[in-house]
Amino acid sequence: MKFIRKPFGYEPVLTKEDLKGPAIKKEKGPRASNWKNTLLRIWKIVDERRALLIAVLLLVVVSSAMALLGPYLIGHMIDEYVLKQQFDGMLPMIIGLVFIYVALALSLFFQNFWMIGIAQETIYHMRTGVFHHLLHLPVTFFDKRQHGELMSRATNDIETVSATLNTSFIQVFSSILTLTGTVIVMLTLSPLLTLLTMLIIPLMLMATRWITKRTGKLFKEQQAAIGALNGMIEETISGQRVVKAFSQEERVKDEFREKSARYRRTGFWAFTYSGFIPKVMNLLNNISFAIIAGIGGILAFNGHVSIGTIVIFTEYSRQFTRPLNDLANQMNTVLSAIAGAERVFSIMDETKEEDEGKVAGEHKLSGEVEFCDVSFKYESAEEAYTLKNVSFSVKPGQTAALIGATGAGKTTIMQLISRFYDVESGEVLFDGVNIKDIKRQTLRNQMAFVLQDSFLFEASVYENIRYGRLDATNGEIIEACKKANAHDFIMKLPNGYETILTADGSEISQGQKQLLSIARAFVADPVILLLDEATSSIDTVTEVKIQQALEELMKGRTSFVIAHRLNTIRNANVVFVMQQGEVMESGTQKELMEHNGIYANMLSQSGIK
Repeated sequence: MKFIRKPFGYEPVLTKEDLKGPAIKKEKGPRASNWKNTLLRIWKIVDERRALLIAVLLLVVVSSAMALLGPYLIGHMIDEYVLKQQFDGMLPMIIGLVFIYVALALSLFFQNFWMIGIAQETIYHMRTGVFHHLLHLPVTFFDKRQHGELMSRATNDIETVSATLNTSFIQVFSSILTLTGTVIVMLTLSPLLTLLTMLIIPLMLMATRWITKRTGKLFKEQQAAIGALNGMIEETISGQRVVKAFSQEERVKDEFREKSARYRRTGFWAFTYSGFIPKVMNLLNNISFAIIAGIGGILAFNGHVSIGTIVIFTEYSRQFTRPLNDLANQMNTVLSAIAGAERVFSIMDETKEEDEGKVAGEHKLSGEVEFCDVSFKYESAEEAYTLKNVSFSVKPGQTAALIGATGAGKTTIMQLISRFYDVESGEVLFDGVNIKDIKRQTLRNQMAFVLQDSFLFEASVYENIRYGRLDATNGEIIEACKKANAHDFIMKLPNGYETILTADGSEISQGQKQLLSIARAFVADPVILLLDEATSSIDTVTEVKIQQALEELMKGRTSFVIAHRLNTIRNANVVFVMQQGEVMESGTQKELMEHNGIYANMLSQSGIK
């Protein structure tokens, strides 16, 4: 594929190499098994609406019977009334035909109406299930995946399943019934004409198999391509300021064109191959019609069949091939839906974050934290350990400062304390109890976090701060904001505490976002406080006020503080100096200064006395 410049940018153009189509390899074994399991899982969800589903299926039977009965009565009218020119008895037959087609229309309407309800309930179940499952997955799951790609699975892929359930389910069942009924009636009227009609079935099956074998893989690639495209769009929008700051617009546009071209290419071939089906089926339909009309005319001329029978057969021949055509067309939709459902169920099959602790009850923490010979590395790290044999202890109510260069392992310690990750070896103890024996919810309910990157939800200021403790009153929130020095700027917002903030917090500065995060921690009233560069985005004047507020907040609480500016940790009870995943020095600031080691050198370089 190449790109040509157009007035408003570049346009991807298929080259000769692209037009050869992708190399399709026949897949065997596990793929078919996965599709079967996926269909069974969808069916289990649909089967929960069994009563309504039975009603839909009964209406499908009625509509199929009406569709078969109509042409039969028309043929009967031609033989018994039109050809014999006995028009007096036609009125009841016409009334009967009207009744049949009205019943057909009503049954089609209600079966579609009810099936849409079943489909929407099923999709609601799937979407709710995958969202609830996402909330219980470990942090490691999200660290390894694009958020936009996950969003695509929870939206686009589920909508593909919805579209299939809305239309394909009824059409497939109706086509099977119509096909069966048509064959039975045709055999009753003329086995010879039936045999001639069925001559096209092998051709249809061969054509359908050849096409669907290729479209299945292509539709799966298309779902993956749209997921990657959505992921890139989500990342680009979220990081728009970084893109502009480093003038990377052209590079991002090139990457977008590449991913968009991949989606366009897979979609081109998927719909090209699937588009062959109606064309081939129409050709075979016309051939079948011509055979029946020609040979049927000869048989009628020789008196072997009646004119009405030929009329019935010409209509039934279309009714016979139409279900085959519908089944072939729906096969592509079903393949695309299965590909989407597989991607959704693959999320729901991910192992949830276990929260089974041996310690009964809520286990009120005192705040004592101890690391015993802890080593840890992230999954992406093949060799280097982020933490190596780290041991230390912090008493209840103490403030522990973690300092060191970027990548020294400070944030990793925070991750292990909050149990976003579990240690690879060694133990993390709370009040002498292994962290793995305490439920995560119990642990985190007694912690508060103020991270370097503050995150806000699209909600009011009240609701954003109440996230720290959902039962907090408006008065408690206002008091917390005053302590965090956030009250004054909040009152200047258009609607004060009722102001709706966007997810990126574009209405307020980064420093103000940090103040709201600190207020959220005040509301939480934690036993353990985790501060990761909590004042990194605060100006010098505000930083002094925030330090005073944080000192008040940390009284009586165990606090872990990460700070690159050493003047912010003057009042720490114990300082841990880290390098390359190891605690190189530890002690009070006075002890470290007397030791005249790494910490003393860091202070002298920063100019602090």
